[in-house]
Amino acid sequence: MTLRSEEWLAEADVLSLQQAMERQELSSVDLVTYYTQRIAAYNPTIHAVLELNPDALEIAEALDRERQTGGSRGPLHGIPILLKDNIQTADRMHTSAGSVCLAEHVATEDAYIAAKLREAGAVLLGKANMTEWANFMAVAMPSGYSSRGGQVVNPYGPGVFEVGGSSSGSGAAVAAGFAAGAIGTETSGSIVNPAGHNSLVGLKPTIGLLSRSGIIPLSSSQDTPGPMTRSVSDTAVLLGAMTGVDAQDAHSQASDGQGHRDYTPFLDREGLQQARIGIPRWYYQHLDEEERQLAEQAIQVLRDEGAIVIDGVMLPCQEAVWDYNVLLYEFKRDLNAYLQKLDPSLPVHSLQEVIAFNESHAEQALVYGQDTLRWAADKNGTLTEEAYLASLHKYRELTRSQGIDHALKEHQLDALFFPRDEGYDLAARAGYPLLIVPAGYTSKGPRGVMFAASAFSEPMLIKLAYAFEQATQHREPPIM
Repeated sequence: MTLRSEEWLAEADVLSLQQAMERQELSSVDLVTYYTQRIAAYNPTIHAVLELNPDALEIAEALDRERQTGGSRGPLHGIPILLKDNIQTADRMHTSAGSVCLAEHVATEDAYIAAKLREAGAVLLGKANMTEWANFMAVAMPSGYSSRGGQVVNPYGPGVFEVGGSSSGSGAAVAAGFAAGAIGTETSGSIVNPAGHNSLVGLKPTIGLLSRSGIIPLSSSQDTPGPMTRSVSDTAVLLGAMTGVDAQDAHSQASDGQGHRDYTPFLDREGLQQARIGIPRWYYQHLDEEERQLAEQAIQVLRDEGAIVIDGVMLPCQEAVWDYNVLLYEFKRDLNAYLQKLDPSLPVHSLQEVIAFNESHAEQALVYGQDTLRWAADKNGTLTEEAYLASLHKYRELTRSQGIDHALKEHQLDALFFPRDEGYDLAARAGYPLLIVPAGYTSKGPRGVMFAASAFSEPMLIKLAYAFEQATQHREPPIM
């Protein structure tokens, strides 16, 4: 490959790669070879990829033969995708949530979304590093660190810029051109935060739009997988491939009829024309001067593209003081339910056993301690506690009818527009979607802006974000 083609491959979107394969200018084997060589060259510095699928080349070869004999399955046919290390795959890769105590865990069945990606023809290239236990292990643990994979660093400024968490490896890997895209997971900010810090598009879907079965859990009421890509079009492609109603996930069943198998029809270059966008200024007060300038420039883009901007939107809940009872109580119940099903040969089958394992392997496992795990272990895990039920009800009410839904209805808005990843906790507690897109660069690294709306508003968010992205074209690859 020429230098120019390598540069193109590192940033090429899925639809462009697919077109090149249809023209027989490129094969899935070529892509797997290219990405694995790039990972070998740069991952020792970035620490974004934990392991590669040892069968990736054979899978790619089979998909290339299938294309020749039976045609393409669709836009993901032969496209290499990375998965966060808490997403199960029924192959020779491990699923550990970044923890050394699960370093030997090989799942016997795919997570629902992994199976959907395989069905769509994607090559599951490898597992991405992550903040251990989805950043629910220790207060002192930095974003992007795991005992199994070490510290993920931002390819835009290794050792200088924040990488974000907990889908840190997914974000850094896609930014560095290690795959066409990656799947992260979010409980509260863990997709949109690293996407913003790595100049990516990141979608945190409505809870239940994508199944969570086969994913190591944190919180059943807030967890969701979602795509992390270099373009809004790639996010639309990946989202459609993973949607479906899963009988093993009650939230997924509740989303029946709300999803789309193809989100690309919502990629509208004129999507901001006459769109009503609200600016919740309370969430802009913590920006530094560079971030403030990027945010104001982004708001001007909305206006220039024909949006009706409603500035100074107030949310009744915006000054609420949040607690983390929901996560603390659900983590113990949900993690125990997952661990109890694992192979008897593994060393842990409960949260208490995880804590004990870490203590007995402290030099490797407890670099930053495990105070958060201990706090969660102190809960009884039945989800009948008054403190848990009160917090769950209170925050759903606050974030919905006194938060996002209130603002949308009060001003007849299509979406709210946040700087950076401000507002992520609001949407997380509401169970509502977020879509972040690159907004430029500061002396502290890349920054994004974020569209938010009510449940199952992904088509609208994709429409708005695509129009913004096409008008600005902010993303630039890191210098590797």
